[in-house]
Amino acid sequence: MLAAGSGSRFGSDKQLALLGDRRVIDWSVETAQKASDGVTLVVSSETSSSGQFPDVDVVVEGGSTRSESVRNGLRTVPEDVGVVIIHDGARPGASADLFAAVIQAVHNGADAAIPGLAMVDTLKFVLEGTEGRTVSSTLDRENVIAVQTPQAFDRKILDLAHVDGGVTSDDAALVEAIGAKVIVVTGEPGAIKITTPPDLVIAAELMGLNS
Repeated sequence: MLAAGSGSRFGSDKQLALLGDRRVIDWSVETAQKASDGVTLVVSSETSSSGQFPDVDVVVEGGSTRSESVRNGLRTVPEDVGVVIIHDGARPGASADLFAAVIQAVHNGADAAIPGLAMVDTLKFVLEGTEGRTVSSTLDRENVIAVQTPQAFDRKILDLAHVDGGVTSDDAALVEAIGAKVIVVTGEPGAIKITTPPDLVIAAELMGLNS
């Protein structure tokens, strides 16, 4: 579970922000524990030795990029583990059913499985130029999804995808780059990523914490 981001857009460590009666990260960890055999939490250097996360199996310091943080966490996973789930700790509303769906897809033969939501807005491809940002083309939203986590991976495929030390905002992209098969399962509106403070209000509503 990744929780090593700087939280620059949030203004502080969003993982530690209160959501209902507990921290954002606590919701994420609780669901991951129910869905898996163990949880490695990847955190920033400032919190890696603070003892703030007693309910996880391993706490490890993150790297300078998301991909490096993933590799730091992956090194702690026992060699006999066949399926690895990577989840953003800032998505506290992802359900146990969503974890189960991506895990099952890998058990069914996928190299990786990711949750995705259909796009409802018109999508434009834009280019940055001397006159500012200009539209290059309009994308077919029927063939575009918004990707979420948790994402599940065949362990051997994930290890292979990270061998060259690639950097990306999404591990499935590294798996795609080596020609492996990535399956999409239906995502959840409630699995939004906490990025700015107003997202806490939206997440609380979607998670039913305001009732």
